[in-house]
Amino acid sequence: MKKILLIEDNKDVRENTAEILTLAQYDVITAENGKIGVEIAQKEKPDLIICDIMMPVLDGHGALHLLSKNEETASIPFIFLTAKAERNDFRKGMEMGADDYLTKPFDDVELLNAIESRLKKNEILKKEFTKNLAGINDFINEAKGIDSLKKLSEECDVRLYKKKSEVYKEGNFPKGVYFVNKGKVKTYQTSELGKELITELHKEGDFFGYLSLLQEDKYTSSATTLEDSEIYMIPKEDFFSLIYKNSEVSRKFIEILSNNLKEKEKQLVKLAYNSVRKRVAEALVKLSDKYKKEEDQKFSMNVSREDLANIVGTATETVIRTLSDFKEDKLIEISGGTISIINYEKLATMKN
Repeated sequence: MKKILLIEDNKDVRENTAEILTLAQYDVITAENGKIGVEIAQKEKPDLIICDIMMPVLDGHGALHLLSKNEETASIPFIFLTAKAERNDFRKGMEMGADDYLTKPFDDVELLNAIESRLKKNEILKKEFTKNLAGINDFINEAKGIDSLKKLSEECDVRLYKKKSEVYKEGNFPKGVYFVNKGKVKTYQTSELGKELITELHKEGDFFGYLSLLQEDKYTSSATTLEDSEIYMIPKEDFFSLIYKNSEVSRKFIEILSNNLKEKEKQLVKLAYNSVRKRVAEALVKLSDKYKKEEDQKFSMNVSREDLANIVGTATETVIRTLSDFKEDKLIEISGGTISIINYEKLATMKN
């Protein structure tokens, strides 16, 4: 049974609407203002939220703003319910990320149709697609099917890349969005002196290369494989079909962009204030968090000292000396090019 949160300050409207939803076999939770509604949404994680705009304590716009900033509630379909029908009020709600807008008075069929439509579209994000090529094909095909998009690419580009192969280069125009089916990928920027700084690491199940495509501009970074990889490309036309025709898919990529922005902000702060020793420790922890598999007792990875230096933002020689110190301190083991972490906790909590 789908759970719906109804936020409405008018007692009669709240009770009547809740009765309709209950008769339609929905599990209904009610709240009399936006503040209580936000608290309930964060606790109960409803499948859909119906919210009035003009309310005491916290209005509908405020409730939507707070919920959209929380990763756990940002993707919940949100329908505004209000007696106001002015165009500027409508536009403000939709620009903030609302999925639909019902104007009072509304009939039962109109309400239930809006709910059913939004729940159906949101299913695409709740399904646990397998992190492989077949799963991504399902994702694309189902997203397209929602709006019966006609202009579809007949084939998708799947390529095998050897270790240290270039996926795309800084300064080139993007042709699509990439998905790592197997392997590991780094994205990096190059200074005028040719020095690299690794900005992101990608593993199986990650999308990358979409920011420049969304900006319709040249790549500001390059992407290269860290090991033999299988990479799948969603063509530009398909990607924009998903983004522009499906609000749920758009929201999902916005969440990914927001998370990436937070990570880059943290990286800049660490480069500015953390010691080299702490930054090397953080780089090893980052590699472990990104690439360690659940079945592995400890994390091991063949990583070049140059790549590690490009994550840390320092000279290769400095990284080599620091790794030697970590080995003596029994934090890591080194065998050829492979680094194994044997004391993750100490690395993660290392002081500056």
